[in-house]
Amino acid sequence: MKTLTRALFSAILLTSLAAAAEEKPNVLIIIADDLGYADTGCYGATKVLTPNVDRLAREGLRFTDGYATSSTCTPSRYALLTGQYPWRKRGTGVLPGDAALIIEPGRATLPAMMKKAGYTTGAVGKWHLGLGSGGLDWNGPIKPGPREIGFDYNFIMAATGDRVPCVYVENDRIPGLDPKDPILVDYDKPIPGEPTGQSNPELLRMHPSHGHDMAIVNGVSRIGYMKGGKSALWNDEEMADEYVRRGAAFIEKNKAGPFFLYFASHDVHVPRLPHPRFLGKSGMGPRGDAILSFDWSVGEILATLDKLGLTEKTLVILTSDNGAVIDDGYKDDAVEKLGQHKPSGPLKGGKYTVTEGGTRVPFIVRWPGRVKPGVSHAIVNQIDFLASLAAMTGQKVDATSATDTQNVLPALLGESEKGREYNVNHSGGLAIRKGDWKLISGGGAGKRAGGAAEPQLFNLATDVGETTNLAKEHPEKIIELRELLEQVKAAGPVALGPPAAGKAEKKAE
Repeated sequence: MKTLTRALFSAILLTSLAAAAEEKPNVLIIIADDLGYADTGCYGATKVLTPNVDRLAREGLRFTDGYATSSTCTPSRYALLTGQYPWRKRGTGVLPGDAALIIEPGRATLPAMMKKAGYTTGAVGKWHLGLGSGGLDWNGPIKPGPREIGFDYNFIMAATGDRVPCVYVENDRIPGLDPKDPILVDYDKPIPGEPTGQSNPELLRMHPSHGHDMAIVNGVSRIGYMKGGKSALWNDEEMADEYVRRGAAFIEKNKAGPFFLYFASHDVHVPRLPHPRFLGKSGMGPRGDAILSFDWSVGEILATLDKLGLTEKTLVILTSDNGAVIDDGYKDDAVEKLGQHKPSGPLKGGKYTVTEGGTRVPFIVRWPGRVKPGVSHAIVNQIDFLASLAAMTGQKVDATSATDTQNVLPALLGESEKGREYNVNHSGGLAIRKGDWKLISGGGAGKRAGGAAEPQLFNLATDVGETTNLAKEHPEKIIELRELLEQVKAAGPVALGPPAAGKAEKKAE
């Protein structure tokens, strides 16, 4: 009888494990760069067409209250991959292109967790989380990097398109690099004999509006100084195509699954130099054309899933690293040709601000047959991908390092309208939202970030544009939200402050 019972138990266990394995989808995170809350049709845009993003929203769940933790790229990406607020660690501000890796190998990360769950993991596109351990020689092995924090494969840019070095990194090498033409990168001083945007503006095809006047690559001056590596330099106009090729190849190679792909588009970040097939198509200048480029990238990746019969087997999450910015350092007609388009829609502010437009971003989840299409008003945050996907794959999160990630899987899958109880925004200073009420703590964030010397209190249910400060009318709400924010801060270290940066980086900011 005991033998029969054991056999029955074993059979039930094997059946449960098989069912769980069948439930394990591929996971694809598509993250845009500087795409505003209302830069796509499904979020209200009418002046620019985004049929592929709109398709994803139509077939999936569109969140009205989805957030990045921070209003700039490095800190929000750090939070997404580590499950920790970036303001708990110094050095997580916007990084120069020669920064060391800021995610310690061995700590809990989203890719490492997915890898433990049996996923093949890949990162394609923008990185901007540092490489190496300081004083990196770009001509040799480039590590630690993505592979040391859990990615099996990566094809990335080190930082951003407006920062040197302007080359790709595949795993731990620069592809196409000629050893006879070594790369030299300097963020402190110009390299003798090398032209710069400041001293040689006649060599430029796109001129800076502020900063961005150092090394010239492909007729565009960047942040930082660079020499060499001419055979390995990227072509700005081909960048979206290159990332799509690499992302599609990763999916095809790992179609037997399960795979986890972090696909980080560079669109719509500056310099905005989309492929010629998009030029003039938006009617809004290069920024609008770059939105078309991003939408095309989404379409190509979705088409790859369709072609390989993986659509039903893949959980797709689309979002942006922070809110929109119009003029971000180049004279590209973005302001002049904006017209009636409102990148943040009804929200106040954008990139660099602690107001809603800085961190409330497009946020779409699609998993056909599992996630019912529709609209959700649950409060969700990218920092929760780690705990939520861990729950989906039957794992536990290391709370000693991933201090702030929460399991909101039911909300992400549309099974619950309850997401986060509170949400913390970051841009120099902190803001906290609980329910409909949001407090921007006084003194922490400067005017550029949307802060003020005195606390600002808003009811987002009636004032999503944060136009009326209700601090005097509701002092009890200020006390409540301040106490909650102090509890959040007490859960781990707090290291608010400016990031370390080289002279060139400081000049460009």
